[in-house]
Amino acid sequence: MPAWVRGAPFVALLLLPGAPSQAQNWPNRAVTMVVPFAAGGGTDVLGRIVARRLSETLGQQVIVENVGGAGGMMGSARVAKSPPDGYQFVLGSRADAINQTLYKAPLYNLVNDLDPVGLVADQPTVLVARKDLPVNGLQEFIAYAKANQGKMQFGSAGAGSTGFIDCALFNSAIGLNITHVPYRGGGPAMQDLMGGRIDYFCTLTGTAVPQIENGSIKAIAMMTRDRAPMLPNVPSTWEQGFKDFEASTWFGFYVPKGTPANVIKRLHDATVEAIDTPSVQEQLLKSGSIVTPPDRRSTEYLKTFTESEIKKNGAPIRAAGLLIQ
Repeated sequence: MPAWVRGAPFVALLLLPGAPSQAQNWPNRAVTMVVPFAAGGGTDVLGRIVARRLSETLGQQVIVENVGGAGGMMGSARVAKSPPDGYQFVLGSRADAINQTLYKAPLYNLVNDLDPVGLVADQPTVLVARKDLPVNGLQEFIAYAKANQGKMQFGSAGAGSTGFIDCALFNSAIGLNITHVPYRGGGPAMQDLMGGRIDYFCTLTGTAVPQIENGSIKAIAMMTRDRAPMLPNVPSTWEQGFKDFEASTWFGFYVPKGTPANVIKRLHDATVEAIDTPSVQEQLLKSGSIVTPPDRRSTEYLKTFTESEIKKNGAPIRAAGLLIQ
């Protein structure tokens, strides 16, 4: 019998459903976590803390790559267009849900082009100002901003970032018309705030905790109902009499649409193991992040949550008339 005939049953076996494949051996090389904002911001800090432990739970190196631009769209779009093999995934966030409405022509469809893996953490939003802004507390800030809005500037991590939306909605709620200065991430915006080149910034606690603690910027208010555990001395907007606004940002992993289910499950389980590590939780909390509770971690939960967040964030954006061409 010819050798090619004798080998035919083996070839056929390889083609059968359920035969060994690269997906079943995933990961057998380094994987890339795309962080869609510049280095030094809250998203980047969170991603790098989780990546170090995730490298251990996956058994392969997790390389963090910053791909900033367009309020986080550039990085997420790159992952959406990459091969669906699990070797690239993105640290997505509420910014991805915002971009679906804020931009007239988003670079990707969050529901149709990416598959959810699971939620990782949340970061409250904090209103911070340059350290020499002559105000103390939210009510003084509002009064000062109303009197000086023609010469003030506020910064953000980008036109589609959560900080931009939160500040724009906050400004609208109190009747301010203040010049916006967009950056390519929270890190660069924070540098200019510390240098006094912008007046204030709505940002994630992950970006602001060290600077608040060392006095290089001034904390005005947590933009939440309650105080945040990582900044217990910063009063909330609710405490200071402003109960019309609340803001925080969630983070989760997404992979390209069509990534094999077993790869998604492996990445999900390794992520849960990583964020359940006490030292990781301690580092995250210290840097401004709160690990997602177990009842919100499943892949199915993030799928439903993503769809609801697009609707939830879209409503105030449309009501405020915010649109980027």
